[in-house]
Amino acid sequence: MIRSIKLPRVYPILDTETLARRGCLPETAALALLEGGARILQFRHKGHYSRAVFEQAERVAAHCRAAGVPLIIDDRADIALLLDAGLHLGQSDLPPREGRRLLGPARILGFSTHNPQQLAAALAEPVDYLAFGPIFPTRSKENPDPIIGLGALQEVKKQASLLLVAIGGITRDNAPDVLAAGADSVAVIHDILPETCNFSTLRARMEEWLTLLNK
Repeated sequence: MIRSIKLPRVYPILDTETLARRGCLPETAALALLEGGARILQFRHKGHYSRAVFEQAERVAAHCRAAGVPLIIDDRADIALLLDAGLHLGQSDLPPREGRRLLGPARILGFSTHNPQQLAAALAEPVDYLAFGPIFPTRSKENPDPIIGLGALQEVKKQASLLLVAIGGITRDNAPDVLAAGADSVAVIHDILPETCNFSTLRARMEEWLTLLNK
């Protein structure tokens, strides 16, 4: 039996491609967000895991361990195991049951769903939370799934027995509506990063998010 977990209302995702466009290192962003009050982080790298990328992930993991905050690795069970981190899987990744078999019962495991049918099927999986989206148009994927909107989120919340993390185009402007529609947490990629991206502005942006959502 998988133990229940508690997710913070804001779930920052460190997407390496987005950070690179802003000229910000993942480890700098991680430390700033953690100092700003982040209580979970995801490391998301969609390209080849070079040694340099793995070393970045190692430094992010070290910051998370020092802060006592869970780190979640996107897609890659091997990297999650090497870093003693949690894992987030997508529909085309390793099946969640196999991911749980590798991770064991203690590490956090999340799974992405993109429509009510996928979410209903995923309720039987041995995961700790389900991501559901994109709620709004998103810039973080080249070929995003169809937008599902707040109405679909409200409907699936009625049947969901697992924590729901809403994702896709979520900003400070619309996050309160997403939480009101039933999300337990909101995953944020672009709007966690200020236009001028440095340690001070990143920490301030995280603090702004927590103030907005009352932590």
